[in-house]
Amino acid sequence: MKKTEKTLVLLKPCTIKRNLIGEIISIFEKKGLRVVGLKMMQLTDAVLSEHYAHLADKPFFQRVKDSMMATPVVAICLEGVAAVNVVRALTGPTNSRDNCVPGTIRGMYSMSFQENIVHASDSAETAAAELKRFFKDEEIFEFPRELFEVFYANDEF
Repeated sequence: MKKTEKTLVLLKPCTIKRNLIGEIISIFEKKGLRVVGLKMMQLTDAVLSEHYAHLADKPFFQRVKDSMMATPVVAICLEGVAAVNVVRALTGPTNSRDNCVPGTIRGMYSMSFQENIVHASDSAETAAAELKRFFKDEEIFEFPRELFEVFYANDEF
């Protein structure tokens, strides 16, 4: 039996501006991932400096932060078996113009390296840290998994 995991997705300001919130969330839900945390929030320079610390020495660092503060974002905690890898596969490559993968979220909705619809955690360890950054413990919910039997074999979760 595999353990379910949780991962973070941020719907970026370009998604909010384009009225794609419901459409993007529905892609994850239709795949079989479960929304266990969801909120809209305005990101601050301090949070973004921590979140994108790995880009601090890049010339585009401030541009990325400015872009992420243009509107609120939607933070989503998704749960499922291998949720991190499933979300990354659904999302597609970061550079959606040069590495456009048809059928992925970025392949369908993005033409930009930066304005690429979503941020998705890249590992289980990163997801754990990012979920703590964007959600309080009481904002991520545990509840019965009735539909898991539709999406998984009974020994998969």
